[in-house]
Amino acid sequence: MTIDAAEYRTPGQLIEALLKDRGWTKRTLAIVLDVDESGITRIVSDKQSVSATMALSLEEVFGVPAERFLELQKAYDLAKARIAARPDPGRKTRAHLFGGLPVAEMIKRCWIEADDIRDVPMVEKSLAKFFGVDSPDQIEILPHAAKKTIVGPDVTSTQLAWLYRVRRIASELIVAPYTTQGALEAVKRLSDLRRHPEELRKVPRILNEAGIRFVLVETLPSAKIDGVCFWLNERSPVIGLSIRYDRIDNFWFVLRHELEHVIQGHGKSSPILDAELEGEKAGTSSNIPEEERIANEAAANFCVPKKMMDAFIARKAPFFSEIDLLGFSRTINVHPGLVAGQLQRLTGRYDRFRNHLVKVRSFIAPSAIVDGWGDVAPVDL
Repeated sequence: MTIDAAEYRTPGQLIEALLKDRGWTKRTLAIVLDVDESGITRIVSDKQSVSATMALSLEEVFGVPAERFLELQKAYDLAKARIAARPDPGRKTRAHLFGGLPVAEMIKRCWIEADDIRDVPMVEKSLAKFFGVDSPDQIEILPHAAKKTIVGPDVTSTQLAWLYRVRRIASELIVAPYTTQGALEAVKRLSDLRRHPEELRKVPRILNEAGIRFVLVETLPSAKIDGVCFWLNERSPVIGLSIRYDRIDNFWFVLRHELEHVIQGHGKSSPILDAELEGEKAGTSSNIPEEERIANEAAANFCVPKKMMDAFIARKAPFFSEIDLLGFSRTINVHPGLVAGQLQRLTGRYDRFRNHLVKVRSFIAPSAIVDGWGDVAPVDL
């Protein structure tokens, strides 16, 4: 009789068929294998698993590949587990939350109220509160969450968490009524501050007086966020910056970029989150979305007027000296770091004039609403 191992559902069934085919008893097999008969009885009745060693012994005796015995054992164990297992609807939710969100960092920075990441019920309750939903399974990052109104599909879970923190802080600020004219006037006032880094302390007040909620929130690991523009309602714009690069040129470029979004009314339907706003993404090529091109052009012109920058490059290229850089910056009344930043981007020489890219966070932080770098914004959890 030929035994077809594929016809059997458990290793015990297959072994019993092989014994019957040879006219052996379980005792005979035990003697052949030099093992205890009771062990063979338990294996044949599927009360004891077939080990890898036993599978190899059975292969020698019956000529059936050891893999087949182990495959049957694995399938049988899984089938028994499925019958006994109780489904946990929250397991998939926890996988998305704890696997996607930087929960440990959020606890560390006091964004959510939990003492230990292993306290799952407390963490889930705090996350639901952080995202403004009734239960964890409604949080926007989950595939099955019904309400997705904050951002588009390209935003990562970590970026979304940062955005929600900005939103939470901004919602508690009291600022003047917003008008587009007020925003345009704010740009003029800000342009007078470009010469000296110390003047950045005036930025938060100018924006608040223009009706623009302005907050600084340190970015999260791997988020690569530079800034965001969104609206709490039709008349309440918000600008959040991360100061991911603490340089005078980057600060002014990103701030003016977000301001242009506000002036144009961008970000009302869903937030405009700007990540890795550098290199080509800071340009105006045709492959950049229109809203971003408009904001990039305004930002570059704010740092250094394009016509003047083009004329300077035409006069001095391909050699740019320190004296030329300083003289040009004095002529247009901006800090040399703004010229250096634009010159680096346009020429691709990021190694030049780096000494002028001064740090600015220490100048603006004391007068701004700040969350991060060791500080926690004064908002209720």
